[in-house]
Amino acid sequence: MTPIKCLIIDDEPIARDVLKVHISKLPELQLVQECRNAAEATEALYEHEIDLLFLDIHMPVITGTEFLRSLRNPPLVIFTTAYDNHAVEGFELNSVDYLLKPVNFERFYQAVQRVRERLQLHAKPAPVQTDHFFLRQNLKLINVAFADIIYIQAERDFCSLYMTNGKRLLAGMQLKTFEEMLPAASFMRVHRSYIVQLSRINAINGNTLETGTAVIPLGNSYRDEFFRRIKTG
Repeated sequence: MTPIKCLIIDDEPIARDVLKVHISKLPELQLVQECRNAAEATEALYEHEIDLLFLDIHMPVITGTEFLRSLRNPPLVIFTTAYDNHAVEGFELNSVDYLLKPVNFERFYQAVQRVRERLQLHAKPAPVQTDHFFLRQNLKLINVAFADIIYIQAERDFCSLYMTNGKRLLAGMQLKTFEEMLPAASFMRVHRSYIVQLSRINAINGNTLETGTAVIPLGNSYRDEFFRRIKTG
């Protein structure tokens, strides 16, 4: 397994030490460097290929969010902070997770699993035809068949997959990731927060779609494309 190359960016030595201890416990993580500020981090990113940033928000001169906004192609990011009032901004910046200090190992481990899921889905192997993918649930990977997905709902920093067997699976990924991964002939984004398998729609009622198990809103910006698809597809 290729290690996930990490960079710690935090002006507090104790906070860096806590993260270093946590990283040392997971063989899939490789700490490349620790930085005290955005200037050191910029140099580190120039010199090394980094997969993941552990990024403090409250730093002198340039904050963590300002630094992240300055990067053209940033690595994945887990924010670390002593304050909880920046969570919304963190997720708007597409961070994988948001950890409050002092960071305990259990919560740290959960965040790393989300990183692994993101990296797994964004990996670009040789193109192959597939009808499934593997999704981490707790400590195991389960096989999820495309045909068994009724719809997917975005819920802030994760997505819920509603399955034909009545189960709800959680994935720490954006809806856009699923939109790119699922076959366009079978699935369609019908709202900013929903993707639905077209064959699972039982009825259309005004601006809602009925699947038999749920009522899904049809967004105005998706409406024309949706009706074009169901008439021609």
